[in-house]
Amino acid sequence: MIRTYRPEDLEALKEITVICFEGVSIDHAIETKFGQFTDSDWKARKAKHVDADVSANPEGVFVFEENGKAMGYISTRIDHDSKVGQIPNLSVLPECRGKGAGKALMKAAFDYFEEQGMEVAKIETLAHNEVGQNFYPRSGFTEITRQIHYAMPLKDRKL
Repeated sequence: MIRTYRPEDLEALKEITVICFEGVSIDHAIETKFGQFTDSDWKARKAKHVDADVSANPEGVFVFEENGKAMGYISTRIDHDSKVGQIPNLSVLPECRGKGAGKALMKAAFDYFEEQGMEVAKIETLAHNEVGQNFYPRSGFTEITRQIHYAMPLKDRKL
């Protein structure tokens, strides 16, 4: 079942995010390359993205629930000027993948975008995110361009 976000979902969505983005988030890649560099690890930094999503657009966050438990979610952002709806985060627990949860969440986001007058939906993923690389084109997305992310410890700076 898909439903709209409720504030009591927040901690569950953060847990889902950390499980689903292990190995496929920029924060995790940076920490894997350079080690943990603060008291908080990549999981805490990635979980903060959920805080930002629900703070920015709580009515555009949709939750996949099974047996009364959040098992996945999708977050959205609306830009009325550009008419571009963005999907910052989509996460479905591994045990629910392949059962239509991702499709249902994506449909909820698309429906919401249309209700809000958006003309284009946008989502980003990393090249090594095989789930996203397969699922997004099957959902109707077309690859537009690629972006390279760089990082360095400031102690190694050249300038």
